[in-house]
Amino acid sequence: MKHLLITVLLLNTFLMSFAQTPKQLNPADVQLKWELLGNKYKNTGLALSRLTLINEGKESLPASGWSIYFNSGRLTVADTDTAALQIQQVNGDLFRLVPKAGNLSVGPGSSKKIQILAEEAKNISDFPSGFYLVWDRQPEKGYPFKEVTTSSLLNRDQEEAALASKIYHQNQLIRPLTDEEIPKIFPSPANYQPQTGTFEFSAKVKLSADADFHQEAMLFAEELSRLFGKTVSLNQTTAGPAIVFKKEKNLGTEAYTLSISPQQILIRASDPAGAFYAIQSLKTMLPPDLWSSHLKSAKVPCAQVQDAPRFKFRGFMLEVARNFQSKAEVLKVLDVMALYKLNVLHFHLNDDEGWRLEIPGLPELTEVGSQRGHTVDDQKNILPSYGSGPFTGANSGSGFYAKADFIEILKYAARRHIQVIPEIETPGHARAAIKSMDARYDKLMKLGQQAAAEEYLLRDRNDQSVYRSVQGWNDNVLNPALPSVYHFMEKVVDEIGSMYKEAGLKLSTVHFGGDEVPAGVWTRSPAVADLIRQDSTVKGPDDLWYYYFTKVNALLKTRRLYLTGWEEIGLRKTLLDGQHKMILNSAFVNNNFHTEVWNNVDGNEDLPYKMANAGYKVTLTCVTHLYFDLAANTDFEEPGQYWGGYVDTDKPFYFIPYDYYKSFREDVNGHPVNPAVFTAKERLTDFGKANIIGIQAPLWSETIKSPERLEYMLLPKLLGLAERAWAKDPSWAIEKDTLKSKPLYQEAWSAFVHVLGKRELPRLSAYNGGYLYRIPTPGVVKENGYAMANTSYPGLLIRYTTNGTEPSTSSPVYQQPVPLKGVLKFALFNPLGRQGRSVAVKSL
Repeated sequence: MKHLLITVLLLNTFLMSFAQTPKQLNPADVQLKWELLGNKYKNTGLALSRLTLINEGKESLPASGWSIYFNSGRLTVADTDTAALQIQQVNGDLFRLVPKAGNLSVGPGSSKKIQILAEEAKNISDFPSGFYLVWDRQPEKGYPFKEVTTSSLLNRDQEEAALASKIYHQNQLIRPLTDEEIPKIFPSPANYQPQTGTFEFSAKVKLSADADFHQEAMLFAEELSRLFGKTVSLNQTTAGPAIVFKKEKNLGTEAYTLSISPQQILIRASDPAGAFYAIQSLKTMLPPDLWSSHLKSAKVPCAQVQDAPRFKFRGFMLEVARNFQSKAEVLKVLDVMALYKLNVLHFHLNDDEGWRLEIPGLPELTEVGSQRGHTVDDQKNILPSYGSGPFTGANSGSGFYAKADFIEILKYAARRHIQVIPEIETPGHARAAIKSMDARYDKLMKLGQQAAAEEYLLRDRNDQSVYRSVQGWNDNVLNPALPSVYHFMEKVVDEIGSMYKEAGLKLSTVHFGGDEVPAGVWTRSPAVADLIRQDSTVKGPDDLWYYYFTKVNALLKTRRLYLTGWEEIGLRKTLLDGQHKMILNSAFVNNNFHTEVWNNVDGNEDLPYKMANAGYKVTLTCVTHLYFDLAANTDFEEPGQYWGGYVDTDKPFYFIPYDYYKSFREDVNGHPVNPAVFTAKERLTDFGKANIIGIQAPLWSETIKSPERLEYMLLPKLLGLAERAWAKDPSWAIEKDTLKSKPLYQEAWSAFVHVLGKRELPRLSAYNGGYLYRIPTPGVVKENGYAMANTSYPGLLIRYTTNGTEPSTSSPVYQQPVPLKGVLKFALFNPLGRQGRSVAVKSL
């Protein structure tokens, strides 16, 4: 079991504070261990864990006068060693352990074990994190411990063997392809006709472009110059080997043709985007090692290509509120999106746990809302979430994009024909903004500036409503009855619009979120009560949903913008059998609302089609196949969430946009799905089909605390999305006879994984500095006294050991079944020697 290590930060400051209070235990001398003991405690369905405090210092941890804070998304407050301590929810996923007086002292060199119950832990992402200590006498400061480790003591040998066997039998269905059989362009073009001969790329190649395509040709020339270490020129001559860009008015938007002969590559397109995508196709035709080796030349096969995208919206959502990513990493994400012809970055810039964009005139949004650390009042920063710990600025819990950073991102994306859609999540998921404007209010009120203090206030300060959001917050929903809420929205939208203008771009839409507003909000708000008395269209708190988005839509319309949001913007709350339900709201159908529909589970399997059939513009963002933050499989060591199922590269690949019921192979628990579930579900009509504008995959960042983890969760899943967003409906998807469609699918999958393993993963290992994509675990089975292994992606090497140690690049390469004796370990390695997690096989 791998361990999660929390390093002590700002130790000097910590030691100085304790120098003033001698004979007080230094928490940096205390180790914490969190061990998962069992997942089925006394048939409760809960997990039993053990927290051990190990005092390595010279002073005692006293019996009282302190609390241990930590983050956990799976904690059940109901039970623990109640004689020793209490567990209290602070807010969101932040909890604290409070000792009961006289019952929990830990002397020097001793330890104390406490048992705690929580929800079932299904993988390593369920472990709590961000532990730190707060003294009662110093409640405004938090101190991390010396070391915190988390581990599982569960015996999962049987489950791991079953998963390895499942993967092995899936891999067995992959048909081996020769290099000549592997498709040459990715994503799959509409039409590819091979020709005789090859065209040679080198520093000698010249580029010539019509004026409309000058920028695209220059970008390609810059990349070729980097690859060959010598300037590749852009001029009007076509003598010698040349790449020529010509405008062809008869081609559709984003379409292109490629004519590759030994002497010349002719690119035709009607718009710059089409020319750009022709270049990306050429790049995937080039040998992958061109990016990792200093080759002087490289060849591509001659061919005739006609191509155009299937969907105009080919999107990826990057959420940076829960955990922040640097500008450099965002640019890197844009590069890989561009390579695979994705054209929309949905940029989720705020949530309960962070506000990530500088807004001139509202400095508190980033001074307070972008910084996470220990706090008693959220005045200087917001409280820790997802293990971000007690200190601001220390990790991915804190951070924001300055105005100049955002403008640079916009320009970088535009040059690669990627539209950036900013999301300002409201009215729920708005805690970071709410607390920032509270801090602004308090600051200005102290200065006697009441009108200025109230100008952008986001909550009714007299509201006594009681609620709890899905993520555990009790104060994260803004109040639509306040005029100041709309002043805030206007200010934010106008400032973002100005940034687009400075980038030379036009803002066309703002995503206003709209999801997961909990029951109970606004019910005891005096401001809401006043609005209900004054406005006859608002009958009660549930009508505020319609009221809010009517006003938001109006402010966008005055700026010639349209509204984008999650599906809830096209739904309306109502009571059904005494329970709150969301039903289709036809009132906004003709308002050009663009809805990104994620919910196709738990009885809502047909919701995306219902909304499209009703007339809403729909981007399919279905959790079951397109949520990249979900773990790849049921392996306990596999990071990621799993509430919506498991998503590996195959899920987006076999997603059928216009009939995704056929794409359901397993339920959210990874078990085979019953097709009867879809019998009574609404099917997509021809009218509805015209309203499906594209598909999108989100990457929510609850478990994404580093660029390495982002790339692990993103790739190669992104390639499955790219294929389905760009390429036309494959034959296996439109074949109605399942006996015929299965072998057709398997042929397509075999080709796809060869493209990944032999071409695109090697390319990504070096492209743009290299991406740390997920290398899968091998498939392994035991038969007749031998262990047999295989790989999901041809091109990856299987290495193994026979003594239970981890395989390395010096371990033998698997070539034939290995006799079962002791503990065998198998792992996959890419050509550069980077490895994935190992699979253990035991003889007994």
